[in-house]
Amino acid sequence: MSEQIPQPPVPVSEQEARQWAMISHLSVLINLFTVFMGTVVPLIIYFLYKDRSKFVAFHAMQSFVMQVVCFLGGGIITVVSAAIGGTIIPLIGSICGCLFGIMPLAGLIYGIYGGMQVNQGKDFKYPVIGDLVQNNMK
Repeated sequence: MSEQIPQPPVPVSEQEARQWAMISHLSVLINLFTVFMGTVVPLIIYFLYKDRSKFVAFHAMQSFVMQVVCFLGGGIITVVSAAIGGTIIPLIGSICGCLFGIMPLAGLIYGIYGGMQVNQGKDFKYPVIGDLVQNNMK
C-alpha cells in the first residue's frame, strides 16, 4: 500500500482573509434574531481557517469570546442583579440591571465596528478580549 502524504492547507488571499474576519465580527448581527446563535458562526470560521490563516483564526476567536461575554455574560448578570436587587435593594438592583443590560448593545455596536475595521485592512482588537485571545493562541 502506498501512503498518502497529507497536503498542507491552502493559504487564503489577503482579501479573502479580510472578508472572513469581517464575517466573524458581523455575525454579532445574528444575535438580534436568535439571541445567541451568532456565536456559532465565528466558531465554525475558526475551525475552518485556523490552519489556513492566523489572521482569520484570531478574529474569529476574538469575535466568539466577545459575543459570549457580552451576550451570555451580560444577559445572565442582568437577570441575576435585577432579581437580587428587586428583592433586597431595589434601587441598586435596577441600576446594575440597566448597566449590565447595555453589554449586548455595546457588543453589537463594537462587533459591527470591528467588522468594518478588518474589512478595510486595519488592525482591530477588542479591549482585554483581544489580548487574552492573542496570548492564548500562541
